[in-house]
Amino acid sequence: MKYTQLGRTGLKVSRLVLGTMNFGPQTDEATSHEIMDSALGAGVNFFDTANVYGWGENKGRTEEIIGSWFAKGGDRRDKVVLATKVYGNMAADGDPWPNHDRLSALNIRRAVDASLKRLQTDYIDLYQFHHIDRRTPVEEIWQAIDVLVKQGKILYAGSSNFPGWKIAQANEAARRVGSYGLVSEQCLYNLAERRAEMEVLPAAQEYGLGVIPWSPLHGGLLGGVLKKENEGSRRASGRSADALANTAVRDKVQAYEDLLDKHGLEPGEAALAWLLTRPAVTGPIVGPRTQEQLDSALRAVELELGEEVLTALDEIFPGPGPSPEAFAW
Repeated sequence: MKYTQLGRTGLKVSRLVLGTMNFGPQTDEATSHEIMDSALGAGVNFFDTANVYGWGENKGRTEEIIGSWFAKGGDRRDKVVLATKVYGNMAADGDPWPNHDRLSALNIRRAVDASLKRLQTDYIDLYQFHHIDRRTPVEEIWQAIDVLVKQGKILYAGSSNFPGWKIAQANEAARRVGSYGLVSEQCLYNLAERRAEMEVLPAAQEYGLGVIPWSPLHGGLLGGVLKKENEGSRRASGRSADALANTAVRDKVQAYEDLLDKHGLEPGEAALAWLLTRPAVTGPIVGPRTQEQLDSALRAVELELGEEVLTALDEIFPGPGPSPEAFAW
């Protein structure tokens, strides 16, 4: 496994991030534990989750599965850089009681204690804001975070799904109040969805944030979806099915798969390897449901894409270009 620093911090993390969103809804507890053991054994030390994972009536279930894995001992907790998130409403479905969501100081305090209990740990390495909160003053958010840092409940704060201007606003406010500020941004970023290159990635680089792309295969679109369709092994669904309904997108995906087939590369592994070449990217989040999917992701870390392939990928999926040139002169 290869490692890098998380943004401007001294924290060393693996270049793959184990996403756990499938733990509970799609992967049972025993299999989830096996996947975490395999990932840790392969050197993956960066695990990502969120308080709402498990979804619906099972919100919090994913954190509980991770907590029961930590409880097995064997230095599991000590070896893992643990990231979770706060924002979504954790009240029982059908009972959206006030102050059980967003980023008020009250909800942050309540949410972190609940996550710590489910995760069976006394601290969280990276506590991430799952979405911007348009109602809570950013100074209030940093006041709450600073209290948690002093209490030893969290070490660093990060953002998720923040636009570039919000990253700047958050870190400028942190500077004013003497807080350390955001150290990471978790955003939608992959070959097929490159809008983050306009302002999110430049803002992250300017303020020293590590970028953690989610959905690196764009819901399976970049994982050999057309080949799998033709073989009858799997049909596109969700984000990839919606995208393939567009003929122009389907043609691009076909060109992408043809290119990689020509070079003897697996689409999913190439898509992950491409992200690892991008400035500011710490590592993509992979959410394996099976050991086979984890093995494929691990191979991507060692994959070196040649200039010919990288140039061809840019031609198939061109980025928007930097801001403001992407929309002005």
